Amino acid sequence: MQNIDLICLGKLNAAYCAAGVAEYQKRLSAFCNFRIIELPEELIREKNASAAVIEKALDKEGTAILSHVRKGAAIVAMCVEGKLVSSEDLAAFVSERALQGAGDIAFVIGSSHGLSPKVKQAAALKFSMGRITLPHQLARLVLTEQIYRAFSINNGIKYHK
Repeated sequence: MQNIDLICLGKLNAAYCAAGVAEYQKRLSAFCNFRIIELPEELIREKNASAAVIEKALDKEGTAILSHVRKGAAIVAMCVEGKLVSSEDLAAFVSERALQGAGDIAFVIGSSHGLSPKVKQAAALKFSMGRITLPHQLARLVLTEQIYRAFSINNGIKYHK
């Protein structure tokens, strides 16, 4: 069974997002081993932190993220400059990984300051959810739903229209 990890910085504390993520996590258990790994966001105490301070925090976060990626897993970096993909495109990516025999995928959502350049460099796919800005907690819910949608497409389930 394919291993799909969602590596996120920060806790999911909005009840409505947590309920939605839990529902899709339950549904995904029929198709894959899905786990969510929550890592702490680097604390930046300064209100108007310099670029160097932010870069240092992103570097620490990037190291933590990469240490939690399963060996051989394809990293999908969620970032604004990433590729706009359809649900069908995402389903094809998930299916292609499974057919290659190296099906593990690690989706990564960065912190409020973004995602470390080293994570983006290691990514097999840079994926954007569009030009809109989503709170990280809502992005986690939307991404979890899209992962479920990808599996429903690949398995011919009528969830996707």
